[in-house]
Amino acid sequence: MTQTDQAVPHGHFLDTPELPRGITRFWLIRHAVVEASARKTMYGAMDVPLCMDAMASQQGGYAALARRLPSDAVWYTSPLQRARDTAAQIRCAGAFTHADVTVDPRFIEQSIGEWHGTPHDQFLSLLRLPPNPFWSLSASELPPGGESMLDVCARVSHGLEDLANANAGQDMVVVSHGGAIRAALSHALAIHPDIALRFTIQNLSISIIERINGLWRVVAVNELPDFRG
Repeated sequence: MTQTDQAVPHGHFLDTPELPRGITRFWLIRHAVVEASARKTMYGAMDVPLCMDAMASQQGGYAALARRLPSDAVWYTSPLQRARDTAAQIRCAGAFTHADVTVDPRFIEQSIGEWHGTPHDQFLSLLRLPPNPFWSLSASELPPGGESMLDVCARVSHGLEDLANANAGQDMVVVSHGGAIRAALSHALAIHPDIALRFTIQNLSISIIERINGLWRVVAVNELPDFRG
């Protein structure tokens, strides 16, 4: 047991719909849909904007997310504008005004370096390894000037442990990206990143992980809001 995790009885079951308070918990949210021209390319860690049309049509989803999230959570976001704008929209929908949002670069999307901006139909020709069936490249693939998913998992793991230590017993909202959230699941489950890439992480979904007595568990993956609001 670590000094930073709250002690709980053996067999910490979740038998009711409500999540208990006082647990070191992460609410991982993938950013909203990006604009159409960016979606035609491998944008990775490029700073592309959100799709304004999608944002307008999904306001009910932002309101539903705001209702789902704990009102006293500590907020973090990737430095990319699409994550920061998504966080701002959720906070506006729920009037989260009690705390600032801290930018944490450890939760940025995977950088594919020189391959950024490549059209999807040309991307496979750049790879040196067979791609993951559910991701654009293998977890071991290292793009020139970029990082592998193994690298992403290392930095996300450090980010999770650091924030868990700094905010023991608290809820934390992290607005991030599909790759980084899969890396968080890899860390929580102690599985290889290529296995974690089998998880689906959709835009505006919530995935929830907790650290209890120094151990991690997964509460929810790819939980989508009701876009009807």
